Amino acid sequence: MRRFFYAINNDNADASPLPKLGELPLGSNVELPDSVVHHWCRVLRANIGDQGILFDGFGGEYTVELQAISKKNATATLLAHIDDDRTPPTITQIGLVMSRGERMDYAIQKATELGVTAIQLLSSHHGEVTLKPAQVEKKLAHWQQVAIAACEQCGLNRPPLILAPQSINEWLSNTNSEAMATGVTKAQMAVSSIVSVLSHDPYYQVLANAADLCMQMSVPAAGQPAMPNALSDILKQQTPYIKLLIGPEGGLSQDECQQAQSVGFEPWQIGTRVLRTETAPVVALATLHALST
Repeated sequence: MRRFFYAINNDNADASPLPKLGELPLGSNVELPDSVVHHWCRVLRANIGDQGILFDGFGGEYTVELQAISKKNATATLLAHIDDDRTPPTITQIGLVMSRGERMDYAIQKATELGVTAIQLLSSHHGEVTLKPAQVEKKLAHWQQVAIAACEQCGLNRPPLILAPQSINEWLSNTNSEAMATGVTKAQMAVSSIVSVLSHDPYYQVLANAADLCMQMSVPAAGQPAMPNALSDILKQQTPYIKLLIGPEGGLSQDECQQAQSVGFEPWQIGTRVLRTETAPVVALATLHALST
């Protein structure tokens, strides 16, 4: 069955927020967001009686059946709830220096398929992309939609949050700082409007805490350990939280590397080759999954 993200913040600016699916009893009829109406009813030409799956990011998914379709709206009946998020055992936040075009889309799409919890967009000294203030909202919405589309395809029911760009210096300054250790409120997480309500869900609160381990994806270097000694033990914890820093094609500057090291980011090199910036998240997350089993 087709899967669709049921956005609480309806993409129609004139519409009121939709109710969470979990607040409604089975058998209830729900109004579908405009994006789902367009994709399911217009593009895919679904008919009354067709079944699909909705997920709103607050946990699990719902089997639904189309009940009514009009020119602009559609409703569906909640048939059953499946309590399965398909999230990996490790919470991960990737600090990813932005790259251009399809490379960034690829990195976000594949990281989502591998179960990343959040991606913090970063600018850096050698980075290719620095967004102007007027560009942020549009690009943030695009990248969040890339992540949502990947969730619809892969079965992940809790979309990763794509966090608004920061400079790498600002992000590192806040990493494992006293402010982070005491907890940062969800209101301080800048995300696209499509997930603004979702970002306040308790599931994502761990992102405000200090990570159990911070690692910097590193180019191979003589005498450098392949991975931090603590990684194996941390992955044995019930729900470890790991932060990964991935630099741009040109690499991090010496000052950025030193700052990362000073706030606890340990170097992690996977293999003897230099990975592209869009490949590194895939390899890192896949390796964490393999080490966790």
